[in-house]
Amino acid sequence: MRDAATWFGNYSRDHQNPTNRLIHWICVPAITWTVVAFVWLIPVPTWLGRPGLWAVVAMFLAFCFYYYRLSRAIGVAMAAAFVTLAFVTDILYRGIGATNLAWLAVGVFVVAWVGQFVGHRIEGKRPSFLTDLQYLLIGPAWLMSKAMTRFGVRYE
Repeated sequence: MRDAATWFGNYSRDHQNPTNRLIHWICVPAITWTVVAFVWLIPVPTWLGRPGLWAVVAMFLAFCFYYYRLSRAIGVAMAAAFVTLAFVTDILYRGIGATNLAWLAVGVFVVAWVGQFVGHRIEGKRPSFLTDLQYLLIGPAWLMSKAMTRFGVRYE
């Protein structure tokens, strides 16, 4: 596994344009939420747990086997983001129901991915994940590293 600085450096080279970066600040968290929402909607047998169990398991596995190994600080920050996404998704699930949550997630997913491709068209470079699918996991961590750096928190 490459270290965080290498991943983020490579990712940054494909994200130099300020407009593309702004689009990523909006669209990457939106896409991350939609993935959580889609997994949240996978039915859970009542004897096993409640709705959202599979999403919590997936976020826990991403934390343990990817983000925390990439960087402890990034891992902890991503865990906090995952908790926030879980709370938001649970509130929406309870408030608007599974069907409406699914439609909302589909809409956000489509709009956010269109935004991502528009950003890369402006950038003039292909999205990083087309060269390595791990960049789908790096995108949220890269933004988290930028936020942490802004607040003076080291992530390496």
